[in-house]
Amino acid sequence: MSKSLLAFVWIAGPLSGTLVQPYVGIRSDNCRIPWGKRKPFMIAGAAATIFSLMTLAWTKEIVRGILGLFGADPQSNGVRVSAIVFAILLVYILDFAINTGKSPKSNSARPGLTVATVQAGIRAFIVDNAPTHQQEQANAWAGRISGLGNVLGYLSGYVNLPKLMPFFGNAQFKVLCVIASLALGSTVLISGLSIRERDPRLEGPPNQEKTGVLAFFRQVFKSMKRLPPQIRKVCEVQFFNWIGWFPFLFYITTYIGQLYVNPVFEKNPNMSRGEINATWEAATRVGTFALLIFAITSLASNILLPFIIVPTYRAPPSPYPNTHNFRPSTPGTPGTLSASMTSFFPPTPSPESHSRFTRLLSACQISWLTLRRAWILAHLLFALCMFLTFFIRTPAAATVLVGVIGVAWALSVWAPFALISAEISKRDAIRRARYVGRGSGEADMLADDQSTDQAGVILGLHNVAIAAPQIIATLVSSAIFKLAQKPRGVAGDDSVGWVL
Repeated sequence: MSKSLLAFVWIAGPLSGTLVQPYVGIRSDNCRIPWGKRKPFMIAGAAATIFSLMTLAWTKEIVRGILGLFGADPQSNGVRVSAIVFAILLVYILDFAINTGKSPKSNSARPGLTVATVQAGIRAFIVDNAPTHQQEQANAWAGRISGLGNVLGYLSGYVNLPKLMPFFGNAQFKVLCVIASLALGSTVLISGLSIRERDPRLEGPPNQEKTGVLAFFRQVFKSMKRLPPQIRKVCEVQFFNWIGWFPFLFYITTYIGQLYVNPVFEKNPNMSRGEINATWEAATRVGTFALLIFAITSLASNILLPFIIVPTYRAPPSPYPNTHNFRPSTPGTPGTLSASMTSFFPPTPSPESHSRFTRLLSACQISWLTLRRAWILAHLLFALCMFLTFFIRTPAAATVLVGVIGVAWALSVWAPFALISAEISKRDAIRRARYVGRGSGEADMLADDQSTDQAGVILGLHNVAIAAPQIIATLVSSAIFKLAQKPRGVAGDDSVGWVL
């Protein structure tokens, strides 16, 4: 497919994130199943994602088999086009499913309806089950695990998986889909069995608003107007932030590949179609290696940054002075030591040694570097690197640039979610305290409208702030490609550079 058509195919992710996640967030907030509000959506989204992945992996065989029953030639152009159309349909289904199980975060992943389902549930699952002072820690660990998965995914591109695991399929993509399905199913199952959600029936009856399409949009716009100030600011920043991140995540391999093929096409302007394809295959491997460096840098940053950034909240004082490893479940206050730092290490044997260890970790922190300031610096770093793409001429230089951008990406997948999650957790704890009769004046103020305090709705709106600009970026990218893209095999195509 051409770059312009590919841009419209990948619009499935942001489109599903804009429409599906807010709807799933509202439905999960109103869910009153005894075993939790989020688990049903996580499980349903994971099942739909696995089905979509497995079907997508064997699309060619499925389409050929069905059309073959009607006498169609498996090698005909009609069968090939039908397979492409069916694959595009599955990409959309996959995007919607992922956005159901996740709460808006992982839009860096390309496919998404089933993905949307999984993501909406998982992110809200974190918010609901971690206290305020551990939200930064929980989101940091989510970024680390995602980063580790990215590294393993890119490394798999350098391994002949069908040779190692022929029982999973005869193609690299098929084996990857099977592995991804097994990983998703097992991790969702472990999370569902090991973590017990609060019984949502204790929160009282759900909202009795209408559930039609118009009612859904009314509720979304109503919730947007009443977002808490800090969350509103994060969403505003994310809207403009993702206009820049989306083209990078989707086209950076093409950009590096173009730098690789330019000198080849300049020296050999009359290459055959087969030679052009072989050159682009080599260029794709170069681009994939750059993304591997990007993933490694991002993972390293996700591990190290929590050690030097001053946390927004700390745990409240323990009611048991002699138990230094007490883990409270109530909101904390602005503090000094990040829980994500101590979570790397087991409890020390005595309060005295624990105190010394705490002081040692605190010494690693940069006193002025809060999470908000680190996020601002990440924006500036990313903008500078994107500007430098005008001056990059070799794949090696582009690879170094992509590696540096990994630091900015680590903060982009951690900071906004940690800030929003902590705010939701704090307000939700106050609202629950009021509901059981242990509230305060602040609780009375925050609990006037329960809908604004629900994690699913707020995280869904945050994902709209992430996904909507991706639609804008996709349309702009497609237009630029249409105007500036040169024919395949011609040197000097700088259309991707202009998009970045």
